[in-house]
Amino acid sequence: AVAAASELARTGAKIDVKKVLVVGSGGLSIGQAGEFDYSGSQAIKALRESRIETVLVNPNIATVQTSHELADHVYFSPVTPQYLAQIIEKERPDGIMLAFGGQTALNCGVQLDKMGVLEKFNVRVLGTSVRTLELSEDRDLFAQALKDIDIPVAHSTAVNTVQDALDAAKQIGYPVIIRSAYALGGLGSGFAANEGELQSLASQSLSLCPQILVEKSMRGWKEVEYEVVRDAQDNCVTVCTMENFDPLGIHTGDSIVVAPSQTLTDEEYHMLRTAAIKIVRHMGVVGECNVQYALNPESLEYCVIEMNARLSRSSALASKATGYPLAFVAAKIGLGWTLPELQNSVTTTTTACFEPSLDYIVTKIPRWDLSKFNHVSRDIGSCMKSVGEVMAIGRTFEESLQKAIRSVDPSFSGFAPIAECIPESEAELEDKLRSPTDRRLFYLAYAMIEKGYSVDRLHEITRIDKWFLYKLENICRVHKALQQPHQTLQSLSRNDLEIAKRMGFSDKHIAGLLSVNSKVSEDDVRAVRQQFGLRPFAKRIDTLAGEFPAPTNYLYTTYNASTSDVSFDERGTMVLGSGVYRIGSSVEFDWCGVSAIRALRQLGRKTIMVNYNPETVSTDFDECDRLYFDELSYERVRDIYEMENAGGVIVSVGGQLPQNIALRLHKNGVNVLGTSPEMIDAAEDRHRFSQILDRIG
Repeated sequence: AVAAASELARTGAKIDVKKVLVVGSGGLSIGQAGEFDYSGSQAIKALRESRIETVLVNPNIATVQTSHELADHVYFSPVTPQYLAQIIEKERPDGIMLAFGGQTALNCGVQLDKMGVLEKFNVRVLGTSVRTLELSEDRDLFAQALKDIDIPVAHSTAVNTVQDALDAAKQIGYPVIIRSAYALGGLGSGFAANEGELQSLASQSLSLCPQILVEKSMRGWKEVEYEVVRDAQDNCVTVCTMENFDPLGIHTGDSIVVAPSQTLTDEEYHMLRTAAIKIVRHMGVVGECNVQYALNPESLEYCVIEMNARLSRSSALASKATGYPLAFVAAKIGLGWTLPELQNSVTTTTTACFEPSLDYIVTKIPRWDLSKFNHVSRDIGSCMKSVGEVMAIGRTFEESLQKAIRSVDPSFSGFAPIAECIPESEAELEDKLRSPTDRRLFYLAYAMIEKGYSVDRLHEITRIDKWFLYKLENICRVHKALQQPHQTLQSLSRNDLEIAKRMGFSDKHIAGLLSVNSKVSEDDVRAVRQQFGLRPFAKRIDTLAGEFPAPTNYLYTTYNASTSDVSFDERGTMVLGSGVYRIGSSVEFDWCGVSAIRALRQLGRKTIMVNYNPETVSTDFDECDRLYFDELSYERVRDIYEMENAGGVIVSVGGQLPQNIALRLHKNGVNVLGTSPEMIDAAEDRHRFSQILDRIG
């Protein structure tokens, strides 16, 4: 019955639509980036599988979704109500999907409805209704809707003028937080401790949006997020629970996030899960949404911060963290299918009406490029500043965190102090720990490793949950042991090296710590590690924690295992992705990577993608034969190459990151395909390149 229903769901729509308009997110901006290329691409795949004609509106030429092989018609037009109205008049679609283009698409949909365009041309909004979108975005209406079902919301008042904001704050009491309606990435939001700060912040916020919410601050509480899917028949599942490493006060996009949640008690988890389902049902969401909570760490008191009745950056993270294709399922639900009728695309034998089980832990860390600007504050808060994010998978928090830190920037060795984050005094250190910045993690490392701060003292200063701090202490213990003056590579036992690798230490990091007396290289550590027979294992993400057989190709590497989940007999071609988005390297390299994989598959080659960016299409497991969601370091690429006995590696489609390790891979026997790494190095090395130009005249 499941197989029959799934076959029907694949090849048609329950709702009578033949042509659907998918609204994209337009140009990339802070808070709205590659994740909407991923979600839009999944939606178009779902529509095409159901044999529905697709029309995409997105002017972003760097995206995968605007490639000619996906949508039937692509309009490179501005995503505005006026342009959309013209396209609707010309194309006459039966339906429109607003949930896959971020805040831009959502705002346009609401405007089109108000303009009467959707009614005039008889265009049906597929999935969550415009009324629900308005309810979730208007802070006052949303707070009232939750009060109707006895769900606690923060004491708040919606206002339209600066004076009203000041009056509301007097009633609520300082400190307060300002939140903007219909805004992207927390734009215009922030904390105000007094009247002067509020006046300045409210003036700024009201210049960006028509309505703001003045809310009682709950800074220091835990922040937890639930990703929920609901169909039109009221079936509900919570796909993923995510918990912020940082306490409330930092925008989720700027916070370190772990999945699944680690510090909630069973009672807290189920209390918030029940509330999330109650909210989603009451609001009438059809598809995917996320609910964000503030939870008092000292009691069961909680309140809802906000709800996004659309796909978001968190949705992309949840999809990659669990293997559950949220955007694909949400698109199918928009066509009228129910969760029990849809297939779990990972197992292919069970339905989509299930809650994934995870036998691993995922850590997401944002990437900021604040150092590229002069006179920019490094403080982070409720207004998002990050330009990208990384996701790392491990069997322990320690392993997952250290992999994530290295993925943010190759210059970071892991959880360890860095030269730029050495405070001049203890007062400065405590200030850096108390006030969140993009470098707080490194000040934490300095405080624990160099100054011996205890978990209790750090908790008192930062309000970071002690569970996380104890895990960081475990890393510090191994760090200090490796740094002992008597410790050398020759004296390092197999057991000590294995403990370090299980804690997430890289060969390069270990080499640096062992170089107290004599210089030790990364290759020296690698040689000793391989002599000891210490190699990473490849484990599957199967959504079911190994409870059912699942032929999934979605993999990660770990030292916290005893066997690999796959056999290595395909000799595939490796394609290295671009890693984290940053200024100068963004979604265009995702397009390059995906195009390379598709070309290789058309040639009949087996493909292996290596990337760690959760916002990308290249990390969608249906794009390649094997996906390694892992680091793009020399160590890890070589590990996977040797493990898979790969036929070759393509380094030219992932931007600067793969290029930087190309020569070293080549010199160590890796078959780098395309331009010779010697020539890549000649082009990258300004001096060598200049000499070549002089030589050839």
